[in-house]
Parts: sequence; C-alpha cells; structure tokens
Amino acid sequence: MSQSFTLPDVIPAFPLPGALLLPRARLPLHIFEPRYLAMLDDALKTPERLIGMIQPNDVPGRAGHGVHRIGCVGRITQFSETEDGRYMITLTGISRYRVLEEVEGFTPYRRFSVSWEGFDADRGPAEKDTGFDRSAFLDLLGRYFAARDLNTDWDTLKEADDELLVNSLSMLLDFEPEDKQALLEAPSLSTRRETLVTLIEYSLRSDGSGDVMQ
Repeated sequence: MSQSFTLPDVIPAFPLPGALLLPRARLPLHIFEPRYLAMLDDALKTPERLIGMIQPNDVPGRAGHGVHRIGCVGRITQFSETEDGRYMITLTGISRYRVLEEVEGFTPYRRFSVSWEGFDADRGPAEKDTGFDRSAFLDLLGRYFAARDLNTDWDTLKEADDELLVNSLSMLLDFEPEDKQALLEAPSLSTRRETLVTLIEYSLRSDGSGDVMQ
C-alpha cells in the first residue's frame, strides 16, 4: 500500500474489545457514541484521517493505561452517514504501534503518543508465508466451520493470497479478546498463521471434535 503521509507522534484511540485491525486489512465500524463521533469528525479534518484501534486491558494490577501496549492504526477509507447522525466507516490498516503515554487534553476521546519503531514491515508490501500448507489449513478450517454450522465462500478463500486469507480470518473468527491481541502481536505472517491454527485446534478440542491439523 502506498503511503503519502508521515505517521504522527500522537493519534486518537478507539479502545474496542475483540475488534482486530491488521496492516493492509479493512475493518468496518459503526460509530454512534458522541465521543467517537467527535473523534471521527476531528480525524476527517486531517490529511492522514487516522484512528488507532486498541484493545482494552482491564486486568487488575496490570501496569498500563487500561489498554494493551500494541494497537494498529487505520486510515478512514470509506464513510457514510445515516439519517440519524451515525456513521458507517471502513478503516484500512496502516501500521501497528506501541503506546508510550496518554496525552491529556480537552478532547472527549483518548489520545496516545506512540512509537512506530519495529513495525516497518507493516508499511511495506504484503507478506508471504513460504511454509503455508494451504490444503491442510483449509481442511482444518472446514472442520471448524462445520462444528459451528458456518458457511463461507470456499472459492474465494482458495483464491485469496496468504496474507489476505490469514489476516481476514484472524479478524473475523470469534476468538476471545486476549487471543485477538496475540494475533495482532504476532511478529510475522507465519507466526500469525501458526497462532491462528493453534486457536482453531484448541476450539475444536474444547467442542469435543478432537481434530487437529496434521
């Protein structure tokens, strides 16, 4: 994805449990709370149009700002307004970031100063997964979907490139917020795919299916 702007040192944050955004992926969002409508309005006034997605982290006694240390910023690439003043938007993932500190101010939403260091690959071309056994993966995914009585467009899945397939499933499948965070923090596409496989296998075992990927 080409990027014609500089990533800022301070970004608006949208803490949302279970919502995962990954670089070069797209996340649809429904914006209706007044503070986030204000955030959207402010973001649209900037050339970057950025919103930082991040997961809450409310574990008692854990250091931090009530959010995880790593999130992913997205650029508003689509938006439409409903008759009652709500917005449907799409964020396109640009890069993960690391929270440094919260920025105090007069906005009703939260803002953080962030570091982009260590996430250069997020802003480059799509990743490849050279060790990806697609046939075995799709077989495992088929068992997972069957166990939950889910339907999908298998032709589209088979044709999707490695990154689109792994990242889309990471975002869409129904995992716990902490599992979503683990998928976000995976250092490479191959480790994200391995994490995804582990989560699917664990879910199948928990359901009593007992099947794992060979």
